[in-house]
Amino acid sequence: MTPAQAKFSGAARYVLDDELARIVNISMALEMPLLLKGEPGTGKTMLAHAIAETLKMPLIVLNVKSSMKLVEALYQYDTLTRLNDSRFGDSSRNVSNIEDYIKMGKIGQAFVAEQRTVLLIDEIDKADTDFQDDMLDVLDQMEFDIIEIDKTIQARHRPVIIITSNAKKDLSDPFLGRCNFHHIAFPDPKMMRKILGVHFPDLDRQLIDVTIEAFYRLREIDGVEKKPATRELINWIRALNADPDFTPKDIAKGELPYLGVLFKKSGDALRVGTTVSRRRLF
Repeated sequence: MTPAQAKFSGAARYVLDDELARIVNISMALEMPLLLKGEPGTGKTMLAHAIAETLKMPLIVLNVKSSMKLVEALYQYDTLTRLNDSRFGDSSRNVSNIEDYIKMGKIGQAFVAEQRTVLLIDEIDKADTDFQDDMLDVLDQMEFDIIEIDKTIQARHRPVIIITSNAKKDLSDPFLGRCNFHHIAFPDPKMMRKILGVHFPDLDRQLIDVTIEAFYRLREIDGVEKKPATRELINWIRALNADPDFTPKDIAKGELPYLGVLFKKSGDALRVGTTVSRRRLF
């Protein structure tokens, strides 16, 4: 089976539902970017890692910054190194050959790779609209120009493109129109059990039961700015399981140790600690 024909159905440590599997596979078949939205911690970024792992493709990650220009994602011309080489003359590079000083950015790396890659464009909503639309022009055409050497770079293989957004800023209509879209909802308790079963196949069932119940109640506390996500729950269970003095009955009695593993903002930790101490949770 060739990479273009390969099907994705999950990975060893990534659980997904049928709908997400279908949209991943149809996006690969249609060679269209897949735009993923959802709150932090729903597995958007990890999906790209899982696809690369399962289909045995290299993973290239472009972490979008608010100040980033598209050319940075395509290539960089290292003028400083060229200047130093011309001044000191101790380099094996030919300073008259500008191409020796061109370094591919993340999108450029995906284009020139010897095999098909998974290209993760993470947190696209941080970029401005021009960056977003111009980037998709490049991804549609599968080529870009390096103006310093008057050369066009054409993709050897069309990458599997996964784009994530935390929905902090609206994306343009042209951008949305050129992507497939999927919203990854936060896992419900049933799905969370499946996820925890992958990470903790031998864990005590009672511990799983009480931590899941407490976790979802904690997420419902009013006024919490950053709700704990799946990774925080996994780390919380690890912490509880590593404590020889902890028993699942402690949580049933309303005793919730290591809240700092779940809540990373001081205001959230204070609010939750106050709620728990007043026995308003259980």
